[in-house]
Amino acid sequence: MARKLRIQYPGAFYHVINRGNYRSDIFASEGAKDAFLTCLGEACKKTGWRVHAYVIMRNHYHLALETPAANLVDGMQWLQSTFATRFNRLRKEKGHVFQGRYHAILVESGAHLGAVAHYIHLNPVRARIVDASALANYNWSSLQKLLQLGARPEWLTFADTLASVGELCDSQEGHAAYLDYLAWLSKDKSAQKAFAFDRMCNGWAMGSKVFKEALIEEQWQALADMGINEVDAAEMKKMAWARALEACMAALDRDAYTVTRDAKSADWKVAIAAHLRAISTVKNPWLAEQLNMGDPDGVSRYVSELRRGKRPAASELMLKIADIRV
Repeated sequence: MARKLRIQYPGAFYHVINRGNYRSDIFASEGAKDAFLTCLGEACKKTGWRVHAYVIMRNHYHLALETPAANLVDGMQWLQSTFATRFNRLRKEKGHVFQGRYHAILVESGAHLGAVAHYIHLNPVRARIVDASALANYNWSSLQKLLQLGARPEWLTFADTLASVGELCDSQEGHAAYLDYLAWLSKDKSAQKAFAFDRMCNGWAMGSKVFKEALIEEQWQALADMGINEVDAAEMKKMAWARALEACMAALDRDAYTVTRDAKSADWKVAIAAHLRAISTVKNPWLAEQLNMGDPDGVSRYVSELRRGKRPAASELMLKIADIRV
C-alpha cells in the first residue's frame, strides 16, 4: 500500500515527534543522543532546515522544525535512515530503530511556534529528569545552547522563540528572562492548558482558525490523501463547509444579520442548504445551526420541497451559487 502524503510547502513549520520501536530506549546512552544530534546537523546542512527547538529523551525526540524549501519528507527520510544505520552498526543489530513514520504537525508561526518550543524545552522537567531551575543543564536540549551564543550550530535559532515571550532579545538579559519564564510556565497548569500542552503531540495542525482554513484551502487534496484520524477529519470538513457557506452567502448578498432576521424556511437559506448538500457530506444539524433553520428535519423537508419543484424561487437562487465548491 502506498504511503500517505505529507503536507509540504516552502516556509512550513512542523512539530516532529518519533519514538523508539516498541517504545524502546534508543537514546539511553549519551553516545546515541550525540549521534542523533550529529545526524540532525548533517540533515539541516543538506536541506537548509532551521531548528527552533529540539529535545532528545530516552525513547523519543521532538523537533520544532522550519523548512525554507518543501523538503520535509526527503530530509526526514535521510535523518532517520542514516541514524538507524549508524545505530545498528554500532550495536551490531538489524531491524527498525523507530516505531514507524514520524508524526509531523503543521504549526503556525509566531505564538504557536513559540508554544511548541516551550513545550519541547520543558520535556525534561515533565519527565522529572531535571528541576525547572536547572533546565539549561540538560545536555540534550536546544535550551543548553541558548547560553552559548557564539558556539551554536548555524541551523539552530532562538529568535522566534524569544520573540514569542514579550519580544525578548537574543542577549544575556533575554536568555535569563526566558529561563525564568520557563520555570514559571513549568508550574502554571492554567498557562500550559492555554498553550494546549495536552494536545501538543496530536492532530494535524496547531494554529489559529484562519491558519487552518488557509491550509485546507491551499492543501485540500494532500490533506484528503493523508488518512488522518476521525477527529481531525471532522474539524477539517467543518472548516471546508464553513468556507463554502460564506462564499454562498456572499454570492447571494447575505450576512450574519440576515441569518437571524429571515425566516427559517427563507428561499435563500433553502438554496444554500440544497447546494451544500449536493456538493459535500454536510449534515442537516450543522446546516440548521449555521443558517438558523430550526429543527434539522426541517432542513431535509425544505430541500426535498425544492427538489420536487415546489420552491422555484430557491431553485433560481441556486443558479447563482452553482459554481461554488467545497
